[in-house]
Amino acid sequence: MITDDIKEILVSEEQIESMCKTLGKQLSEDYKDSTQPPLVIGLLKGCVPFMTSLIMHMDIQIEIDFMVASSYHGTNSGDVQIKKDLNCSVKDRDIVIVEDIVDTGKTLKTISEILSVRGAKSIVIVTLLDKPERRITDIKPKYVGYQIPNEFVVGFGLDYNERYRNLPFIGVLKEEIYKRGD
Repeated sequence: MITDDIKEILVSEEQIESMCKTLGKQLSEDYKDSTQPPLVIGLLKGCVPFMTSLIMHMDIQIEIDFMVASSYHGTNSGDVQIKKDLNCSVKDRDIVIVEDIVDTGKTLKTISEILSVRGAKSIVIVTLLDKPERRITDIKPKYVGYQIPNEFVVGFGLDYNERYRNLPFIGVLKEEIYKRGD
């Protein structure tokens, strides 16, 4: 079973659902008077479970789109690459970027700069997990579910080499799993 590879659960399924509800209500309140629905941009693939749950708790009109940006393979962080771009314009739009985890901040800094150059009216970041110990940029998410320690985490969209995304919780992956390089 894939749960055998988990050292400990950091954030339970129930905690995640509760946090998605809280963040969704906060975003609804913050954007309730917007003249145009905010554009909620999910950074694939890890955002899918979080974004799905989050937007179900947003009681306002929104539009959604997705980007694929990557700076990781396995456990190594590298240059940010845009692999799939948006299908719509961000000019004069309020942008809510949905990310599963903010780690080094490199990907989000690059995406934010791109959206800014394209004329976004405002850009905020909502993340389920924040790992500030690893930050190497000045990116600071406005909405944070949980601040976590510098552990290698998987589940609820987060992966190790495309595995473990389907776990309903956030767990610490056993070191021997990622050290052996599977």
